[in-house]
Amino acid sequence: MKLKYALLGLSLAIGTAYAADDVTVIIGSAAPMSGPQAAYGQDNTNGVRMAINDLNKKNIMIGGKKVIWKIDAQDDQADPKQATSVAQKFVDEKVNGVVGHLNSGCTYPASRIYNNAGIPNITPSSTDPKIAEQGFKTFFRIIANDNALGAGLANYAKNQMKAKTVAVIDDRTAYGQGVADVFAKTAQKDGMKVLDREYTNDKATDFSAILTKIKAANPDVIFYGGMYTQAGPMLRQMEQLGIKAKFMGGDGICAPELAKLAGKAADVTVCAEGGSPLSQMPGGDAWKKRYDAEFGASAFQIYSPYSYDATMVLATAMEKAKSVEPAKYLPFIQKIDYNGVTKKDIHFMADGNLAQPTITLSTFDNGVKKVVAVESVK
Repeated sequence: MKLKYALLGLSLAIGTAYAADDVTVIIGSAAPMSGPQAAYGQDNTNGVRMAINDLNKKNIMIGGKKVIWKIDAQDDQADPKQATSVAQKFVDEKVNGVVGHLNSGCTYPASRIYNNAGIPNITPSSTDPKIAEQGFKTFFRIIANDNALGAGLANYAKNQMKAKTVAVIDDRTAYGQGVADVFAKTAQKDGMKVLDREYTNDKATDFSAILTKIKAANPDVIFYGGMYTQAGPMLRQMEQLGIKAKFMGGDGICAPELAKLAGKAADVTVCAEGGSPLSQMPGGDAWKKRYDAEFGASAFQIYSPYSYDATMVLATAMEKAKSVEPAKYLPFIQKIDYNGVTKKDIHFMADGNLAQPTITLSTFDNGVKKVVAVESVK
């Protein structure tokens, strides 16, 4: 018996020694996990969690130590103030890298906090060009920005829909205003007339006054810069008012949830999102099968493949640097060339924007989202 306990003690001691040689890497994941945008936020987090699970299966060694990968998922509530609190929490906890935030209005202030702390952050979904224009070396975007989305939609409205007049609404968030501004500017450049420009907020549900005014102008297209949470009710109210215009918007509305909120009223929609359809992504179909098996098919929205790749880019940079320290692996993100699920040869320009992105334009048919065009951005 004494020998048995002695061997047990030795076994525990050896196990402890091995554990002491492990290094834990924490990836912060920031997105709205509650509130109206929770479906987007949960999808984002699922992508990070799936990557973390895959990384742990690989038994990766960095600097001679086995890496234990962990996720710290935080709810920023799609609120810029809460986002800065989450960012500071990540800094205080010394996370090794961050995937997030989902909303541009959250990423914009949070990116300064990460930059000041020297922590790399990759957004899988924030598209406001102004974020990159801050010049932070720790910021990266793994999806096309609003300059590509807004311009692509305006060009499609002119060339494919033969629109001559548009009305523009935005929710006054950094994302909504940004993509709406690009659309309006490009529409005018393309020879279309902007008949009206209206504003709401990202909590509104009643758009009758705005839509009644726009109905009188009778535009060919109504563009909304904002999220599906407002676009759904807006489409229903357009239908109730008998407005015949087509409806357009960026990636904020380009989700299956839009059809759940708007019903058949969503069928007048054309929306754009950064990247290619899953079926055209290098690893899209196989990855989606694994995602559905892990989280359920109904959980998928848009951004989880990008949050997955963002996590993998951080991990790959650490492997190449042979270090999990942000200051040491940051330069390896800046020169990364990674073959991901969403894109081959993922690499970034000097300002952190994704090099050679694509955009996908989709519509809805009886509530089912369907791709109508895929365009490369020069």
